Amino acid sequence: MRDVTLRVRNHGAPASDVSADYPAVTVRAVSSLPGSDGDRSRILAVRGPGDHVQGFLDTVAAADPVRSVDAWSGRDADHVFVAVTHDTTDWRSVTAHLADHGIHHRGGSVVRAGWEHWTLYLPDGDPDPTEAVAAIEAAGSDAELVAAASVEAGAGGEHFAVSRMLDALTDRQREVLALATRMGYYDEAATVRVADIADEIGLADTTTWEHLSRAEETVMAEVGAHLAARGH
Repeated sequence: MRDVTLRVRNHGAPASDVSADYPAVTVRAVSSLPGSDGDRSRILAVRGPGDHVQGFLDTVAAADPVRSVDAWSGRDADHVFVAVTHDTTDWRSVTAHLADHGIHHRGGSVVRAGWEHWTLYLPDGDPDPTEAVAAIEAAGSDAELVAAASVEAGAGGEHFAVSRMLDALTDRQREVLALATRMGYYDEAATVRVADIADEIGLADTTTWEHLSRAEETVMAEVGAHLAARGH
C-alpha cells in the first residue's frame, strides 16, 4: 500500500480561499454535515495566534457562500472549534472527486496558507491518483501530488515512516520542536510556554508558534497515516 499527499488550492472553498491571507492559521476539517437547500455545515478546528484566528473567522463569515460561522469558544483564542455553514450549490468537493475514482483518504484535510493537504491511501497499482487530480483541476482548482511512499509492515517500515516524517520538517521546524521537547513543553502539567521557547531560540512568539504548530501537524499526520495503514 502507498500513502500519497495531495495538495489542493480549492478555489471557491471559503476556508481555503481565506487561509491564503492568514498563513499563521492552521485549519483542520473535523466533520461535515449535509443541510438543506444546498447548504453544508463543516466543523473546523482552527489554530493560530488569537488575533489571526479572529481575523480569519471574520473574513470567512463575510465570504459570499457562507451562511453562518458559529464559534464554540471565544474567537480570540488560539485554538477554537467552529461550525461553518455555506452554500454548496454548483460546487463539488474534493471528497466527491476522490470517491468518484475509488480513492480512500484520511478523514479531514488540513489547510495552511491557502492549500488543503489530503492523505490518500492507495493499494499497489490501481487506482491512479493522477486521474482524480485531473478531475479536480478540470473543476477549476489547482492540485498536485507532493509525496508518495510505500507503507511497509515491521520495524523497517516504522524506521522509514520516522525518517520520512523528519524529512518533511524544515530545519527550523526540527530545531523548534527539539527545543520544545528538551524544555519539557510536552510534559504532563508542563509550565513551559511558547514565549519561553521563543526567548530561548531568539525568535518572535508568533514565529515560534507557527514553526511549532506546523511541525506538530506534520508529525501527527504521519503518525495517523502510520496507524491507519496498520488497521488501528
